[in-house]
Amino acid sequence: MPDIRPTPAGTPAGPDGRAANTAPPSHAAPIENPRELLLAVLGVCAVVVLVALDATIVGTVLPKVATELGGIALYAWVGTGYLLSSVIMIPIFGRLGDLYGRKTFILVSIGVVALGSILCGISQSMPQLIGARSLQGIGGGMMIATAFAAPADLFPDALRRVKWQALISTAFAVASGVGPLIGGAVTEAINWRAAFFVTPLMAIVAFALLWVYFPRLTPVHTSRPRIDWLGGALLAVAVGAPMAALELGFGEVSRPLLAGVLALVGAVAIAVLIPYEGRVTSPMLPLQVLKTRESRLLNLVGLMMGSVMFTLMYYGPLLLQVEVGMTPSQAGGILAPLVACIPIGSVINGRLFPRQSQPQRLMMLGAIVLAVGCFGIMTLERGSATWFAVVAFSISGLGLGFIVPNLTLFMQMIADRRDVGVASALIQTTRTLGSAIGTAAVGIIIARTSVLTGVKIGMVIAVLFCIATVALSSQIRMKNARM
Repeated sequence: MPDIRPTPAGTPAGPDGRAANTAPPSHAAPIENPRELLLAVLGVCAVVVLVALDATIVGTVLPKVATELGGIALYAWVGTGYLLSSVIMIPIFGRLGDLYGRKTFILVSIGVVALGSILCGISQSMPQLIGARSLQGIGGGMMIATAFAAPADLFPDALRRVKWQALISTAFAVASGVGPLIGGAVTEAINWRAAFFVTPLMAIVAFALLWVYFPRLTPVHTSRPRIDWLGGALLAVAVGAPMAALELGFGEVSRPLLAGVLALVGAVAIAVLIPYEGRVTSPMLPLQVLKTRESRLLNLVGLMMGSVMFTLMYYGPLLLQVEVGMTPSQAGGILAPLVACIPIGSVINGRLFPRQSQPQRLMMLGAIVLAVGCFGIMTLERGSATWFAVVAFSISGLGLGFIVPNLTLFMQMIADRRDVGVASALIQTTRTLGSAIGTAAVGIIIARTSVLTGVKIGMVIAVLFCIATVALSSQIRMKNARM
């Protein structure tokens, strides 16, 4: 076994093998009490569960909502409004958390999500529902930006952090899987409005745990930090405009001219943002988070893996029901192993990580396993054995479990300690963009061909993305710390 003990400072090594800057950025001492540390982590887990429920519980509720409120034409915008506001907020609040600490923002985000969910539950029209979901997206983006960076505050040592991140990944994956089931069950038992009140109940638990046990870590600054408002605005346009263009260009309600204009606006914003942020003293998007080849490759992998993951989750059930001939409950039962095996893969990854001299190999292994699973799903057709479908989806989930947590962990290891929040947020943003692009692309293919053809092409693309991930991961030079 290679010697990969922590450096004398207790820090992991960066891509060049030298100790990365991971000293705690605060005046607060690290939590030493195991019980308090566990409760703080459970608070973070409660938040990621809230994030997952907030994003997925509406899935099984929305068809009935749209029918009752008479807004089928606006159906897609309920999800798009949430996604747009969320993806805009993620990088912005990732940076603000680095500057001012994360506890306040994460507590505020819980309140915003709860308020948005209540407003969804009392909405009387589709425009009201879209507005409420967009408000939820703002809170959801804040939560994603802070919750996924919070483990770096609690565990500056990456070798220790990776074990706890497995627990957080498990909470997120399980909640993502049960969210649609909860939404459907509550809707059938009571009504669709009641489903939106599940999130506020979970918010109370998350708020209480974080309020009491999560430390208030205040970053140290030699001078008072200045907020880069212009950079934030440019970043919002650079991220949000292409997302809106994607929906308007290829969604059910197509507006190609407006989509083209938004795409152009997004391109201009990116062209202005990059040189501007390079000149600002305290930029909203510190370009140093992308200065290394490794960070750029990780974000490219994140883009592809976001596409693969959400293609599986969105179109896997559709394939099973429409083409394989399963009932919705049977399809849900087969999709469950995909969700369940993600945390299993994460736990195994966490066990193997400290033993690897080149931990990027774990991501390569995950991509190979994921490719095998996607290839198996691609072969499903009417009459396929149930056990084969279960195995194919389980293998895919296992592969994702080796990739998803490492994307965040590697970005945190590469980034300077002061930029860990925005680095974590950036990888979440690229994954979200990838999920939007992937689901939109497969949806277009399905609309123009068939479910079977569309999903098969989607799985071919997924396999190609896995092969590309193996190749790119081999170029990522990550090293665990050595004495």
